[in-house]
Amino acid sequence: LRNIKESLEVIQESIQKGLQERQRNIVFNVSVASVEMLEVFLHKEGVINPGAIIKHEWFSSVRKAKDKLKFEFPEKDKIISLINAIEEKRNLLCYGKPQPTDTITSIIESFNKLKSIFEKLGVKV
Repeated sequence: LRNIKESLEVIQESIQKGLQERQRNIVFNVSVASVEMLEVFLHKEGVINPGAIIKHEWFSSVRKAKDKLKFEFPEKDKIISLINAIEEKRNLLCYGKPQPTDTITSIIESFNKLKSIFEKLGVKV
């Protein structure tokens, strides 16, 4: 949870400094926090072992994510879809040239929807 809070702070600070100026920090931390919230939720539910780690690369495609997460959990399809939307653009935004603000905004919107789902499921950050 401490790491998630740190990512949330970096996201907020980066948004304040400017979406295009800090697109890499925003998207990197959105990606990390998304997967960490999923890990916290699945640990809390007892669906994965305490030492299990989920990798962001799994969400580069919906099919791959569903293959890696074969078990059921609440809001599974929505969660996978939102993390996939983030991960599809992650490398372009982290390592590519500056992107239009609407591209960065769409990633932030997906993240906020995901965060809202996890909060409803009991993950308090």
